[in-house]
Amino acid sequence: MKSQPSPPDRARRQPQPDQGLDGRHLRSRATRAKIVDALLTLVRDGDVAPGAAQVAEVAGVGLRTVFRHFDEMESLYREMAEVIEAQVMPIMLKPFEATGWQDRVREMADRRIGIYETIMPYRISSSIKRFQSEFLMQGYHKQLQLERTSLHAILPQAVIDDPSLASAIEVTISFQCWRRLRHDQGLVIDDARAVIHRLLESVLASNPI
Repeated sequence: MKSQPSPPDRARRQPQPDQGLDGRHLRSRATRAKIVDALLTLVRDGDVAPGAAQVAEVAGVGLRTVFRHFDEMESLYREMAEVIEAQVMPIMLKPFEATGWQDRVREMADRRIGIYETIMPYRISSSIKRFQSEFLMQGYHKQLQLERTSLHAILPQAVIDDPSLASAIEVTISFQCWRRLRHDQGLVIDDARAVIHRLLESVLASNPI
């Protein structure tokens, strides 16, 4: 007569509650990531204001699934912002190779150009939506403050104390200036970069320090 498995053996053969929960959790995370990636893809490809139906189609999920994971489109944009921030923050926080403050400003300008070119579609999309979203409006002001704070961290106090000079440098290497050159004027990257460098050199040359 075949003996019955002992209780421990029987327990090991039965599905464990935690395993089922973990599986559902992993599937949910994978679906959520697909939805966020779909939004990123749509915006990157030029759709600055995609709707939930478009996101669902690109993600290959149902519209209800999109709303089940995100109560509203603002939540989806929130996760998109987190993905973009994770990409650019290591670049922004990278130590400078230059030592003098003017050379560091030049280095910052080149560094920002690379960042701006990467995030431009997403910044434009968020900018369009920010007037209907408190979160996106806060994110917009946070980005402006981050740009100013990081710039002021390498400027001499005498330059910071000269509002017109500090603002001229800030505007020259701002995202708004880069967007104007690339998006509004349609300049290619090299031409837009040349304009930024020309403006920056003119501003730096006017500095008496």
